[in-house]
Amino acid sequence: MASYYKVIDGKKYDAGLIEAAEEAVKGRGDGRISMEDAKDLLEKVKDGDSYTDIEKDTMAYIRENFNWTEEADEWFRTEIRKWAASK
Repeated sequence: MASYYKVIDGKKYDAGLIEAAEEAVKGRGDGRISMEDAKDLLEKVKDGDSYTDIEKDTMAYIRENFNWTEEADEWFRTEIRKWAASK
């Protein structure tokens, strides 16, 4: 079984979220995270019913290191804020 965490530069990240982002940009479309991909990532974050520090760090890493469509980036940031505020 694969590890739940992926360590990058000595920091722990959520392996499932990183893999989902890598899959999203691999070999399809323009290599950016689309609206559909952003919805998939949000569902993966919400699966545990809390937004953990590791998930926050992972999403910050994904937002900084992967290309997003402007629409997907804005939508994700808005939705994650709304959801996290309700927790």
